[in-house]
This record gives sequence, C-alpha cells and structure tokens, in this order.
Amino acid sequence: MTVGGSLEKLSREDCIRLLRMGVVGRVAVVVDGFPVIVPANYRVIDDADGVGLTVRTRFGSQVDRALEAALEVDGIDPLHHQGWSVLVRGLLGHLSDLDIERLRGEVDPHPWVSERDSWLVLRPVSITGRRLLPPELLWEFSLRGYL
Repeated sequence: MTVGGSLEKLSREDCIRLLRMGVVGRVAVVVDGFPVIVPANYRVIDDADGVGLTVRTRFGSQVDRALEAALEVDGIDPLHHQGWSVLVRGLLGHLSDLDIERLRGEVDPHPWVSERDSWLVLRPVSITGRRLLPPELLWEFSLRGYL
C-alpha cells in the first residue's frame, strides 16, 4: 500500500540549477485578458543584470509583443510518481544587437522552429519551484500469515 506523495519547496539555487539543465519550457503571456501558453526553447544567462532567460521568437508574435511573462519547466517521472516544476515570472525585453552577437556563440537557444529571429530576455521578478516526492510505501502483512 502507498500513502500519497508530498511537495517540498525548492530553493532559488535549486530552481536555477534545474533551469540550466533544460532547453524547452512553456512561455505564458496574457493576450486580450486570457493566458496564451506556447512551448519555446530557452537558455539561462548570467550577466551584469543577474540571471535571465533568453528566448527566440517570431517578430510580431504574441510573445514578442508581451511585456510580462512566465516560463515554466518541469520534469516528471510517472513510474515513481515524482517530479519537479520551476516557474519564472518576470519582465520581457528585447536584446540589443550587441547582446545578440555576444550570446549567439555562447547560449543561443537554437529554436526548433525556423524564423525565430526576435531575441528576448526574461528578467525574473520571482523564481519558485516545487518537488513532488514519491509516495511512501507501507508494507502490509499479518503476523498470522507466519504462524
């Protein structure tokens, strides 16, 4: 028999470490009062402004026009009923041509879809995460079975 899993809060450092391991997340923006969520390739950067996430998108897209956004990344192990999730909420801005040239060789997100020529950076206002710990196994047996 199993008893349900539990959630633990991840530290900011653990969240950033998990973000660095990934390449695909989901970017959420609000359009006409409703959330729009799209998959996107991303990379973590460290610069004078701190930690940021670079994303490439299509010029004029809903993500390209957004000022506020969230990016969510997770890992799931359905066999063991465990996993983790990291949510970055922040402000989106366009990168300068100078920043793009510097980052192109270092941390280019290399979008899996063509025509993604608008470079954005998500500057975190908050980075939060949770880990789902697997359920505890309880062994059920009766002493009468051995007597």
